[in-house]
Amino acid sequence: MPQASPRGTYLQISESLRQKIDKGKISERLPSEAELMRTYGVGRTTIGRALKALKADGVIESVQGAGWYVAGTGDRRPLVDRVTDLLRAEGAAVGDTFPSENELCAAFGVSRTAVRTAIAQLEGRGLIEMGPGRRRQVRALPTGAGGS
Repeated sequence: MPQASPRGTYLQISESLRQKIDKGKISERLPSEAELMRTYGVGRTTIGRALKALKADGVIESVQGAGWYVAGTGDRRPLVDRVTDLLRAEGAAVGDTFPSENELCAAFGVSRTAVRTAIAQLEGRGLIEMGPGRRRQVRALPTGAGGS
């Protein structure tokens, strides 16, 4: 990405992202800010300005701990609720090994910080606990149909 431009580098990046969204190359979750920094060869501030410009236009929206999404797409529920639904869907039983932080990051496309927060909430609810071999395990099964 050229560094000197009459339109401003952040505007060029926001336009590039808008075109990718319009063409369906980005359909739900945007790449992380770190990935965008590498792709466009710019710093976090420039990427932040580009994303804020798209947000101001209603093209994208941010989800705390989960990243940026094309407006109107994706599951916006708290991660802890999505992980709880994963336990239900996979038919977890008491004593089963709980997915690792890496597995949850990959499954939900979220940061390790977001995963750790969700794990702490699940531990607080008594659903998981640290088991043998420093692996978490299911302590109790979630009740209800969803949500917290």
